[in-house]
Amino acid sequence: MEYLLFLLIGIMGNVIGTLVGGGGLITLPTMMLMGVPVHSAIGANKVSNMVSAFSSFYTIYKRKELAWSEMRSVLLVSLIGGTLGGLFASFMSSQALTVIAIILLGFALIMSFLGGADFGDKELFRMNRKNGPILLGVGFYDGMFGPGSSTLALYTYAHEKISYIKAVGLSRVGVFAMCSGAAITYIATGKIEWPLTLVLMVGSTIGAQIGLVLARKVKANQVKLLLRIVTIILIVQLVYDFIQQL
Repeated sequence: MEYLLFLLIGIMGNVIGTLVGGGGLITLPTMMLMGVPVHSAIGANKVSNMVSAFSSFYTIYKRKELAWSEMRSVLLVSLIGGTLGGLFASFMSSQALTVIAIILLGFALIMSFLGGADFGDKELFRMNRKNGPILLGVGFYDGMFGPGSSTLALYTYAHEKISYIKAVGLSRVGVFAMCSGAAITYIATGKIEWPLTLVLMVGSTIGAQIGLVLARKVKANQVKLLLRIVTIILIVQLVYDFIQQL
């Protein structure tokens, strides 16, 4: 019964995570409520997200909706940002990290109402002096803290006016790169509970593929609404966490 719940958690979390980010809102708190130690829960999420993210962007790549030239730059920047963020996290308190997360997500939410954060039909994503540092910052934030990093990446791609499905693919490329280093660290330090991690991995991969199917069906205004809802929920959760830390 417990493994069935982990399977369902993985599916639900990654359907939402693939569409608009924020899947960790479902997986992490639920696993901890079920008594999974925090390090084991985070480790299981990192490993399962690494695998499910790979399955997502590889599916989009196989359909020729994503070019290697686009993926390569995002992979590199996300990996560098995630690694640096992980190193920097040890020097900051959890309260400071939570405040940074609230500010970043709040800014992204405000910008979505001011306009510009609309997906378009640009055929090719090109990294430049503007979006490169932003994506590096998203990777840094994910390595440092994490909640909402995929959502922030999707806002960035929306401002670049690329198609929604391409943005989903690139955000999953970023998740794969950012989670890989952390997953290897958790595996090397023996903090992975493999039975639950493998079940979560299967659920996450199924959820990611369902998310891709839905991503091709949702309309632009529905995506924008979903992004805003998930962003608001993330902010509320983080504010609650911050108050709990006081």
